[in-house]
Amino acid sequence: MSNILLSVIVDNKEGKLMRIFKSKWFHKWAEKEGLTDEAINIAIKEMEDDLVDADLGGHIYKKRAAIEGQGKSGGLRTILAFKVGNKAFFMFGFAKNQRANINEKELKTFKKMGKEYFGYSEIKLNKVVKVGNLIEVENNE
Repeated sequence: MSNILLSVIVDNKEGKLMRIFKSKWFHKWAEKEGLTDEAINIAIKEMEDDLVDADLGGHIYKKRAAIEGQGKSGGLRTILAFKVGNKAFFMFGFAKNQRANINEKELKTFKKMGKEYFGYSEIKLNKVVKVGNLIEVENNE
């Protein structure tokens, strides 16, 4: 999986800026599936309010996301690393009708990726943005 990420910033309930990142793979997949940044912002706000679909351990979560014009129940599933008031890294996604879940090997990989991402300092994240390996997307609010 690519370490190139895209990010979105949203306000969390503590008033801090929450940085949200998407892997390059996730970004391409989300565009193809019609998953908007607005829907991702909504998913994060729900998670900050403890509306989590599945806690997979190690700060890795499965979260349903709505496709524009459709609901969540038959829609998309996302896998992300998430810490309230900190950062979120969307790493993988799939349509409910394409697969039921991720396997143990994939979960282990996502936990490793999440740990690495959360280890990045703000300075390192900013450097990665500056060189173009992270692209920060403005919040629409």
